[in-house]
Amino acid sequence: MSGGDDSSGWQLTESDPSVFTELLKTLGVPLIVDDLYSLDPETLASLQPLHALIFLFKWIPSSAETAQAGQYDTDFPGFFAHQVVNNACATLAVLNAIGNIPLLPTGPQLAELNNFTAGMDPQTRGMVITSADWLREAHNALSPPSAVSLDGLGLPRKSEDAYHFVVYLPIMGAVYELDGLKEFPVRHREYEEAGEGWLKAAREVIENRIATYPAGALEFSLLALREDPLPSLQARLQELQSSGDSSASAEVIAMISRETEKRQRWAFENSLRRHNHVGLIHALIAALAKGGKLASAQSHAKTAMQARIEKRKANGDEEMA
Repeated sequence: MSGGDDSSGWQLTESDPSVFTELLKTLGVPLIVDDLYSLDPETLASLQPLHALIFLFKWIPSSAETAQAGQYDTDFPGFFAHQVVNNACATLAVLNAIGNIPLLPTGPQLAELNNFTAGMDPQTRGMVITSADWLREAHNALSPPSAVSLDGLGLPRKSEDAYHFVVYLPIMGAVYELDGLKEFPVRHREYEEAGEGWLKAAREVIENRIATYPAGALEFSLLALREDPLPSLQARLQELQSSGDSSASAEVIAMISRETEKRQRWAFENSLRRHNHVGLIHALIAALAKGGKLASAQSHAKTAMQARIEKRKANGDEEMA
């Protein structure tokens, strides 16, 4: 679960494919993560080979049990770790997923950690994993720096919405849900290899879970853990160019271009996440003050914030009161 408490040293993680893909790169895993805006068969087919679905949802304690489906697998033989500290659920979801993908290459640090925790119960494995300094640093690397602290100002503390990551993937012929806050992995249903395979069953499980929330709720995000398409696209392009198929080559070149542009965008976004903008903010405020425009800017900001508060009140968000 991800909330406002960062006392464990693990920071909040954005549900963003560039963040997860960078984490996978640090772990030495040759997979990427993409946004998933639809669970329709055509969208899922376009992302194949697809290994797992990472599901982010708003944590509502009262609905935790009602959202339970499937059966606990108390004898689960695969990799499963509990979440024992706040804000680590994103990395735990990734580790629980890649730990159950057969023959998946990993970097030396992750391989050593997996070997060391082999045979441990989920609670102990979770404690060992979250005590690994290098893993926490990799997790925090793309968390925005805390630019301003309100501690010591005597402001009332308000509870913040908590969000949680879980993962769905195929294991031993069935769709499993691996949730670090649950005692055991959850076995949902078997699937047939023909047609959509495990994704058809996973779609039904996720849609049923979303249906437990109020109608119109939008506090969800879905990410696809998939093979990096660039190597296969580049190999396909070489084959087509060798055969002289210029039309098909042009299509593949366009696909490679889109993937390359996406990586460039991710790199730019991650560079912004790594940068501490306090110096820039200070320089802007100083420039406004020197130009005699700080008071008017402050007044405009207060007016804009009040408008946002009133809008949220109108939408029923009483915590803004």
